[in-house]
Amino acid sequence: MKALIVSFLLAFILLTGTAFTYLTWKEADKGFALVELFTSEGCSSCPPADALVAKISKETLNRPVYILSFHVDYWNRLGWKDVYSKAEFSARQKRYTDWMHLSGAYTPQIVVNGKTEMVGSNENALRRAVTAGLKNTSAAILTFKEASLSQQKLQLQYQVLNAADNYTLNIAFVQKQAQTQVKAGENAGKTLPHINIVRELKTIPLNGHQLGTAAITPPENFNLKDGQVISFIQNSSTGEIMTAKEVQLSAI
Repeated sequence: MKALIVSFLLAFILLTGTAFTYLTWKEADKGFALVELFTSEGCSSCPPADALVAKISKETLNRPVYILSFHVDYWNRLGWKDVYSKAEFSARQKRYTDWMHLSGAYTPQIVVNGKTEMVGSNENALRRAVTAGLKNTSAAILTFKEASLSQQKLQLQYQVLNAADNYTLNIAFVQKQAQTQVKAGENAGKTLPHINIVRELKTIPLNGHQLGTAAITPPENFNLKDGQVISFIQNSSTGEIMTAKEVQLSAI
């Protein structure tokens, strides 16, 4: 009977491509997973990727899995201007093509912890990368000693242990959810839901310093109660993410 069960499981994996990697998410988390999705409302291949990260977000609620949706601007020329797109987000994706020696940028693309990339709709690859990130111990420790909001600016006093000269602190101001009725371009006539849309990204070179204060201005017409701050430490030489931390604005 045991051999029969094993044979059935192997056949199921071969037929479906499912390797049950999601089961490891029940284990104690040693690390984290920062999932960066590069997407666009003007890309017909992107909605499945947006749906996938929303699915993973629900599955990993209250786990150290941080999802950032960066809307790039280079597809705006196809007839629909993505209101969440920014040239700086396209430039960030370009940096990953350099760090990873890729032939070029594309959408949808997902990068996990700055070192593993995949097509944004590849669920099995994403699950494997997230599981690997959760198993690996973080190389740095990021804590916030104080977080306050004054004069429409979020002030964060941070401490970074094991900071290196080439590390940067990145602070993403994120809108938790939105939906857009697309009226032109490849997705014309569709209503597209989004989660964790990056609205502002501030990058601060640490230069080996462990203590500091950062200020970030929320985007105009942004509801602070519907937002969050996701911060992460990145190696500016390799692109690898060393650790990540979330600050709930509603708790400030």
